[in-house]
Amino acid sequence: MLRIYQNSYRRTARKAVVYSTKVACCNHSTLCSITSHPRRSGNGNSSSNGQRHHEEFLLGGNPARGWQMPPPSRGYGMLVVRILRGALKLRYLVLGGAIGGGVSLSKKYEDWKDGLPDFKWLEDAMPQGERWSQFSRNLIEVGSLVKNAIDVAKDDLKAKTTVAALGITTDESRKKYEKLQSQVETLQTEIMNVQIKYQKELEKMEKENRELRQQYLILKTNKKTTAKKIKKSLIDMYSEVLDELSGYDTGYTMADHLPRVVVVGDQSSGKTSVLESIAKARIFPRGSGEMMTRAPVKVTLAEGPYHVAQFRDSDREYDLTKESDLQDLRRDVEFRMRASVRGGKTVSNEVIAMTVKGPGLQRMVLVDLPGIISTMTVDMASDTKDSIHQMTKHYMSNPNAIILCIQDGSVDAERSNVTDLVMQCDPLGRRTIFVLTKVDLAEELADPDRIRKILSGKLFPMKALGYYAVVTGRGRKDDSIDAIRQYEEDFFKNSKLFHRRGVIMPHQVTSRNLSLAVSDRFWKMVRETIEQQADAFKATRFNLETEWKNNFPRLRESGRDELFDKAKGEILDEVVTLSQISAKKWDDALNSKLWEKLSNYVFETIYLPAAQSDSFNTMVDIKLRQWAEMALPAKSVEAGWEALQLEFISLMERSKKTQDHDGIFDQLKAAVVDEAIRRHSWEDKAIDMLRVIQLNTLEDRFVHDKQEWDSAVKFLETSVNAKLVQTEETLGQMFGPGQWRRLTHWQYLTTDQQKRRSVKNELDKILKNDTKHLPTLTHDELTTVRKNLQRDSVDVDTDYIRQTWFPVYRKHFLQQALQRAKDCRKAYYLYTQQGAECEISCSDVVLFWRIQQVIKITGNALRQQVINREARRLDKEIKAVLDEFSDDEEKKAYLLTGKRVLLAEELIKVRQIQEKLEEFINSLNQEK
Repeated sequence: MLRIYQNSYRRTARKAVVYSTKVACCNHSTLCSITSHPRRSGNGNSSSNGQRHHEEFLLGGNPARGWQMPPPSRGYGMLVVRILRGALKLRYLVLGGAIGGGVSLSKKYEDWKDGLPDFKWLEDAMPQGERWSQFSRNLIEVGSLVKNAIDVAKDDLKAKTTVAALGITTDESRKKYEKLQSQVETLQTEIMNVQIKYQKELEKMEKENRELRQQYLILKTNKKTTAKKIKKSLIDMYSEVLDELSGYDTGYTMADHLPRVVVVGDQSSGKTSVLESIAKARIFPRGSGEMMTRAPVKVTLAEGPYHVAQFRDSDREYDLTKESDLQDLRRDVEFRMRASVRGGKTVSNEVIAMTVKGPGLQRMVLVDLPGIISTMTVDMASDTKDSIHQMTKHYMSNPNAIILCIQDGSVDAERSNVTDLVMQCDPLGRRTIFVLTKVDLAEELADPDRIRKILSGKLFPMKALGYYAVVTGRGRKDDSIDAIRQYEEDFFKNSKLFHRRGVIMPHQVTSRNLSLAVSDRFWKMVRETIEQQADAFKATRFNLETEWKNNFPRLRESGRDELFDKAKGEILDEVVTLSQISAKKWDDALNSKLWEKLSNYVFETIYLPAAQSDSFNTMVDIKLRQWAEMALPAKSVEAGWEALQLEFISLMERSKKTQDHDGIFDQLKAAVVDEAIRRHSWEDKAIDMLRVIQLNTLEDRFVHDKQEWDSAVKFLETSVNAKLVQTEETLGQMFGPGQWRRLTHWQYLTTDQQKRRSVKNELDKILKNDTKHLPTLTHDELTTVRKNLQRDSVDVDTDYIRQTWFPVYRKHFLQQALQRAKDCRKAYYLYTQQGAECEISCSDVVLFWRIQQVIKITGNALRQQVINREARRLDKEIKAVLDEFSDDEEKKAYLLTGKRVLLAEELIKVRQIQEKLEEFINSLNQEK
């Protein structure tokens, strides 16, 4: 409206100026020139004068100048009309804006109301009617009682201070003082009773609250399970971060910078009982003076509808309201502790992690450590004391760890070992909470002034954030947590130590107050430090990612588990390929391996002894039957097993030559194959089956056709030539290099080789005279050889001559066998007509034909067993080995190693920790 008025005013003023200027120019030319051209005037005030004339014109003119303005009624009328019109426009604008704004606001409110979740289901969980009213009245009544009690206590304490300040000495005044003192003690007792009553009311309300919350959580769980997965609690998320850190490299100190509550104390000081009181369940095993805590136990406390416990690596939940489950839990804890101690050690650094959930539990993470000892027993390892000290210092040196220092109140304070250790790690006491246990025993044994000094922090040189006194039981193993808490409450209610001596500290007593204080300090420390830890891990992640890109730019960050799975797939693929090998290839491999295993026995035990006898065929039959009944089946199975092994290894070797081969798997694959083959054994029934087949095959003594005859001759020649080559190698080592080799390679004969050559010359004479000589030398022949050598000044004994004879005779025999094989090549038809009485002795060919047939039949049977049974059994063995290796982290770390694996493992671990930290921080900020 103001803007409309200003615009109307300006337009009216401009018209009035124009009008007045015209009139002035007609009647007063001088004034017109001054007004129109103010800068041409020499007078510096011309502009202001002209302005003043304009204003005079607007205000009605100046009569002294000799002229008059027109009647002003018309100008004022126009001005009023314009103002009214502007006001009417403003009314419509305001009215329209109000209506539009109201409609928009109503629409926004309806949209916001529709977006709210449905809370009707809470009506079933929350109390209604009289029950809620009674709950509110109880809460108000308890508050008023506490307030009145505190006011009365303040007044009486002031009275006590005043009397003491007056310095009363008279008897009457002293009586009044004693009366006042008794009244003060009475009031202290009343205050304690009021506190206990207040405590009971609180516990009653907490119980009701737990029941309501339990119903709420159950309903909430049932409601959300149908829609989506239940969200993890804050403490569970934090515990998972600590679990990830516990599996991280122990040399990385960042893992120790996250807060947790470290429970330390001397052995049997009651630290485990304090932890149980906080957890509201007797979850740890008991021992009479024996060390029970042998490893760090990480306990994550969380609130939940049911009181249950669970190990981190187990799916079983222990119902802590049932004694049977409690016994099982204590037994499992003891078993895990003893299993963690290896190699003759008494204590272990291996962390046992468990979670305890229940209504009313304070959320925190505690680590119970083995008790500090001053003297070792004979059944302890020699380094037990130092190991416990190092472990305790390691956990307490974490600058963000809260130290829960447990001191036994029933023993002399000077015997404490833990206080000095705590003072070294936290000299200023900024993160230490001192707990005095067994106060019920201390009341009978200790001086009240010492207890007062301990709880006021004046006895020990160590400093702490707070000092607490608790009672954790009566020394009975069967007492429940509820019974212990009731005993603790009754003790602090009736104890003279905390009443009659004026040492009343309600906030410093009971396990409940301790639990609240520790939880509050824990979360305060978490909120103060978690952001810094997350930033540190973020920087570490960036550095590791940069290093990976520089060293392995074309590879993804595959951890040890992913690499193991990839190698596992490749190994199983090779097992599948094993079953796809052709039958011919299996036959060649099995036959070759069979003859390699059997050839030595055939020559040494069957062929050569039979050749020495007069009845070659009879001796061969006897030897073959004995062989088939005893050694042949087992040797055949051994040959089949080795053939299977070689084929599988050759497949693995061929896979290394492919373009996409990754050498990082070679060590793992070799270890898996070796272990699987070592475990694999052929089926026992295969031996019996082979024995029957082989006996039946060896019974056939007649070659059926020319093709088989030629094949047997070739087999004989090949086998004899192979043996002949081996024999010549033996002779070469025995007699040394020949003359040509000695000349060309500048080699010389040794003294022994010269003697061997002399003996060989004499033996060659014997064989030249008797080409069908028996495999052994007679006594006369030995004597003749010795005498001949002695004439040449070569002195040797008979054993020396026999050692030289065996390879010489074998070469002679094999050369004769080759000649017989050549003679029998074209003697098949003669053999079929004349049989055993053939002019050309071809018994050697028949023997090797029988051996060849046994090898073929055995190879065929082994091939069928490999394809149908043994390849599958090997597949199972390999899968079993792979499964075992996958669960053995040490084995995987040994077989999959190198810079690439280590860098990827560290990068993946840091990334997981950093992401979990970020998730936890977001949830923590939402809770704030």
